[in-house]
Amino acid sequence: MKKLLGALSAGGLVMAVPAVAASPVVETPAGTVEGKTVGKIREFKGIPFARPPVGELRWKAPLPLPAWEGVRKAQSFGAACVQPRPNAVHIYANPPAKISEDCLTLNIWAPEKAKDAPVIVWIHGGALSTGYSHEAMYDGAKLAARGAIIVSINYRLGVLGYMAHPALSAESADGVSGNYGLLDQIAALEWVKANIGAFGGDANNVTIAGESAGALSVMYLMASPKARGLFHKAIAQSAYMISTPSLKEVRHGEPAAEATGEKVAAALGAADIAALRALDPVALTDGAARAGYFPWGTVDGKILPDQLVDIFDRGEQAPVPMIAGFNIGEIRSLRILAPPPPANAAAYETAIRERYGDLADAWLKLYPAKDLGEAVLAAPRDALYGWTSERLAIRQTALGQSAYLYLFDHGYPAASDAGLHGFHAAEIPYVFGTASDTPPYWPKIPDSVGERRFAAAMGDYWVSFARTGKPEAAGQAPWRLYGTEAAFMAFADVPRPGTRLMPGMYALHEAAVCRRRAAGNQPWNWNTGIVSPVLAKGPACP
Repeated sequence: MKKLLGALSAGGLVMAVPAVAASPVVETPAGTVEGKTVGKIREFKGIPFARPPVGELRWKAPLPLPAWEGVRKAQSFGAACVQPRPNAVHIYANPPAKISEDCLTLNIWAPEKAKDAPVIVWIHGGALSTGYSHEAMYDGAKLAARGAIIVSINYRLGVLGYMAHPALSAESADGVSGNYGLLDQIAALEWVKANIGAFGGDANNVTIAGESAGALSVMYLMASPKARGLFHKAIAQSAYMISTPSLKEVRHGEPAAEATGEKVAAALGAADIAALRALDPVALTDGAARAGYFPWGTVDGKILPDQLVDIFDRGEQAPVPMIAGFNIGEIRSLRILAPPPPANAAAYETAIRERYGDLADAWLKLYPAKDLGEAVLAAPRDALYGWTSERLAIRQTALGQSAYLYLFDHGYPAASDAGLHGFHAAEIPYVFGTASDTPPYWPKIPDSVGERRFAAAMGDYWVSFARTGKPEAAGQAPWRLYGTEAAFMAFADVPRPGTRLMPGMYALHEAAVCRRRAAGNQPWNWNTGIVSPVLAKGPACP
């Protein structure tokens, strides 16, 4: 090459030869990995963090992976965890190219010269049923360029990740089952704690972040004693603090998790756990879904000690700074969560008064009958995501922790034209700076100066929070603590601070949930509005 360059130069022709970056090699306690350098970001993909949960390991806690010898190539993503393929075209349809039970891997994006950098561990959404860590929208390069190390993780999904069963509980030293996907997330955090320093990350400054089921997972991790000390801040985007099945008892109208597992086995014709473990993982996953199985965490007294609402009420959750928020149009893209529209305004008002009693006036003030179309979208949005977000801010503030609340109310032409202004997950490509990498049916985000500036602001706030616990963005409005004034940030055309988001919203839904909890036989989830159970009067609730 030197002779060639010399000859070309001597002949009067100078050619620009692109520099080829050497592949970065990092020695970690887990073993040595070789990644890629793209610009000023080092990327490491498909690093295993636990033994694959196959064969006799199916429905067991993840086991440590022995350190490997030699240099492991970490230049391509691992397989996604087993999940069903989408059965319809929708904006979230983006199935992975490869699925496997051997899926417990993570990906790392690190600034080239990172040293004691803050770490953000991203937990993907997908209703605990679908999704994967390497979806293009979660590419961490641009977020890492702001000075953080980004880690995205896989975890077991569906029946393979969350099924409980009496025989599985009998196998466990703790006498519990279910929550395997949550245990995977904990194992990934343990790996990060032990290894991230080798990539330039600060193991004592880890932020867990996730959206939808990823945000539900953030709350599970905050509630789990097994995750304590593995993270230091939390970000919950569109979380939902709904009722959770108990392991052995029917509680709050939810069937026992073990009984649900027995029904799955019976539906699949499996006589015992050995027969279930012998099933093809895809056939098992699809068959369980057809049988009506839907994955949730399990209140087992060990991994999840109690209902999330109770743990947060008692102040037993992780005492960490937090960002929590939701989107103005959550249900516009999740209309399956909306109740059927009532026949007319009179029928709507009658149903609300029958179900909400002395709370009906407050309900009808927030969700008036004059616009039924909006009412049936706004009410479940608030009952699931709005109430949860503000509850998180209130409870972390009560612990003496910094808490920041947001509302994502940003629109753009393609989303508005599709009736999807501020839809569920719409904030993700702005946080990651991945507007050009959204799923195939996602409303296309325009490549404009305004959109790029807006995305830069969100990325700055998120990384600043991970670094210092205070979300800041150069040239943007200050984001104030939730505090005593109930401050929040509205991400609209630009970030706009405000106070007292949607007055009356939180108090109404907190009162409704309080009464359901007291009744003991009613779940709190999307059965709200005209499909709500009748609420008892009292007890004294907020």
